[in-house]
Amino acid sequence: MIPAQLLASLELLDKCQFQPSAEMEQAHDICQEHEGSPLYDWVHALVHRIEGDDANAAYWYRRAGRSRHPGSIAEEWGIIRAVVEKQ
Repeated sequence: MIPAQLLASLELLDKCQFQPSAEMEQAHDICQEHEGSPLYDWVHALVHRIEGDDANAAYWYRRAGRSRHPGSIAEEWGIIRAVVEKQ
């Protein structure tokens, strides 16, 4: 079963078209509430990538056990979404 809050955080990032915004902050807050869960930590990394904080993003990628996708933010979002949907 896919956690509803994880999907909500991904939808918020899609809604703001991967731009810094109130929605992005909401997604960030959701991920922080679930710190230590690898999928939430991966989305958390993406949030920091969106805001341009590469050092912080790198920390969260390590926490999630993931690497930063070399393509666009939208491509990485799609990869995360596909992984989440398989849960």
